[in-house]
Amino acid sequence: MQMRNAFLSVLILAASIPAQTFEVATVKPAEPPEPGKRMMMGISGGPGSRDPGQISANVTLSMLLINAYDVKPYQITGPPWRNVERYEIIAKVPTGATKDQVRVMWQKLLADRFGLTLHHQSKVFQVEEMQIAKAGKLKETTLAPDTPEAQPPAGPFVPPKMDKNGEPELTVPGLFMRMTVGPTGPSAHMVGKAQTTAQLAGAVANELDRPVVDKTGLTGKYDFVLDFVPDPSRIRLPPGAGPPPGLGGDATNATDPSGLTIIGALQQQLGLHLVSTKAPLDTIVIDHAEKVPSEN
Repeated sequence: MQMRNAFLSVLILAASIPAQTFEVATVKPAEPPEPGKRMMMGISGGPGSRDPGQISANVTLSMLLINAYDVKPYQITGPPWRNVERYEIIAKVPTGATKDQVRVMWQKLLADRFGLTLHHQSKVFQVEEMQIAKAGKLKETTLAPDTPEAQPPAGPFVPPKMDKNGEPELTVPGLFMRMTVGPTGPSAHMVGKAQTTAQLAGAVANELDRPVVDKTGLTGKYDFVLDFVPDPSRIRLPPGAGPPPGLGGDATNATDPSGLTIIGALQQQLGLHLVSTKAPLDTIVIDHAEKVPSEN
């Protein structure tokens, strides 16, 4: 009887653990963007969202790898098309699956549908430590402590509404960035609502394409605005694409960051500075990947 009960317990436990694959997943190359139209890219839905049972995505291979292996773009080495070719994916998530389990599902999908093989390799990077240069410039968030996290539904992304000054109306924690093109080139306007300094460091790392570690010691959540000149080489467009989301040709919408890079803006506008050092990080190297995924 004891052995039978133990066997039943194993069966119940196995039944309660979601399978480590998506129940159903459709993967296909995305249609070329229409000239002059905005193109929204990203992943929505899944565990922690308002639609935990379904994930919708319009992504590059690099974006899938970032989600599957919890890495940053600078930790990926592979063919240049990984940042250009786009794919539309709709996946049904097993009931009760966690974010960590969904990462494994992405890994299996990449292997099954893209024939992905890779290996890990340690690499020494220039690492920036974000420290306080002038205290008091970061302002505590005005959102109530119990404000729920933003949970966008699955499906097409909808940009936040803008107020009369062209500022995004963020009523939940989040980070928004708008890029515009003026007579002297592109400029970026980043707005954070109820963000930690670690989240800010992550956003700065994405812009610099190298690691940024939060060393401020600050534990609160902050509202901030950061205006800077983006590195033009960081604005990647698929073939035939017009300006990326939020990147328009209307010079009247351009911010005036006075020519500051994100490093200079960080110190002047938020009282934070970056100190360079070096550290080894794990990277993933793509050995093989098919540009055209296998049939659904």
